Amino acid sequence: MKKSPFSRPRRSLLLAGLVASSMTAGLWVGQVPPAQALSWLDLLRGGIQIFQGVQLSNLSDEDETKLGKQINEQLLKREFKLYKDDPALVDYVKQVGARVAQASQREKLTYTVQVVEDDAINAFATAGGFVYVTTGLLETAENEAELAGVLGHEIGHVEGRHLINAMSREAWRRGVMTAAGVDQSTAVQIGVELAMRRPGSRQNEYDADLRGLRIMREANYAESGMVSFMKKLQAASQGAPPSFLSTHPATGDRVRTLNSNLSEEQTGTDGLDPDYYRNKTQALRRDGDSATQQSRRQEFVQQQAEREQHEQEALAQRAAQQRAQARNQERPQNRRVIRIRIGR
Repeated sequence: MKKSPFSRPRRSLLLAGLVASSMTAGLWVGQVPPAQALSWLDLLRGGIQIFQGVQLSNLSDEDETKLGKQINEQLLKREFKLYKDDPALVDYVKQVGARVAQASQREKLTYTVQVVEDDAINAFATAGGFVYVTTGLLETAENEAELAGVLGHEIGHVEGRHLINAMSREAWRRGVMTAAGVDQSTAVQIGVELAMRRPGSRQNEYDADLRGLRIMREANYAESGMVSFMKKLQAASQGAPPSFLSTHPATGDRVRTLNSNLSEEQTGTDGLDPDYYRNKTQALRRDGDSATQQSRRQEFVQQQAEREQHEQEALAQRAAQQRAQARNQERPQNRRVIRIRIGR
């Protein structure tokens, strides 16, 4: 079984140094002598460069796509291997992704769906419409609607610009954001790290779920596919869903929310034929793979235990900080008491 990059200890990603030249403008009284005046051409000839960074807060679709391509290159170079054993299967997944992507509200983006050779059950999306789904997930899905539900959820993240917003917050947190933006190489490194770490927020996961439901409905897929796949993973992993189904919020809460938002008409009906799907993905089927399934289940439990431990440590640290702040606020301020004696 191919070892998943999601299960091994995460490598620390070294951020490229942010080198920016700064120019200080002096305030002069009177006229600057011509001999002291320097043109922009002189400054550039002297080696001073104008820093142009990535403006994450107002990134255009074109620039986001360029950034996504660079993140994709780094992920495929350092973390993932694309599945190429069966080109017909890859084409099938891309066709499903293209159909789902047509319902995205970001019409100017060209979505790129790729199959990653990995036994772990995972899917994620990065900037510029790059979506990744593992062979392990394709084996676990029962029908095309379930696959479409996963792709709809990930495209929902792209539609909501969740990663771009997370990259902007992370850049500010690290102190690498300037008025000119973020250095290109630094932005790519942050994008790669967040793609691997996937620090999904409660709000973003709910938002991607609901966007995914809408996308499935408009693409005429059975919306129930998203719910059934999430239930399947929740049961198979004994309460410890894989990392792309974040526990914030808990999977059970997300299932209830999805059920409450299913359209009454249930207009989408496509993708529920399991035989058709198994035929399309038969290259991934193996004989006697019960050991593989058991290994994946143990891997899910281990991933979830590590995630919960990290979250508990973070919560304990925040609670300690809050208690310290409360004590400082309650501590009486030192006051100097001045006594005045009048008479004897």
